[in-house]
Amino acid sequence: MPQPDHDRSVFRAIADPTRRAILDRLRLGPAPVNELASAFSQSRPAISKHLRVLRELRVVSEQKIGRERLYRLEPAELKDVADWILPYRDFWQASLGNLKSYLESE
Repeated sequence: MPQPDHDRSVFRAIADPTRRAILDRLRLGPAPVNELASAFSQSRPAISKHLRVLRELRVVSEQKIGRERLYRLEPAELKDVADWILPYRDFWQASLGNLKSYLESE
């Protein structure tokens, strides 16, 4: 099981909208750094810093292929985040279901 400091770091890492967008893109499959950087107005070095944070937390992995670096999502490292969020999803689904029932009965 990951250490509590690791968990807090992962939560801080995904709190950043750029890093979340990078993870969203990597859900579609591996991508080279240049492709990832082209989707943002930030500089390539800035995107590389975001990737370094994600790599250090093992949320993404890096594979060097020739002169190119290919990044891949490592979803197992996000399992603790998903486990923590799941009860909130259930709460909101139940709350919205109750609201729908209430509005339909009016």
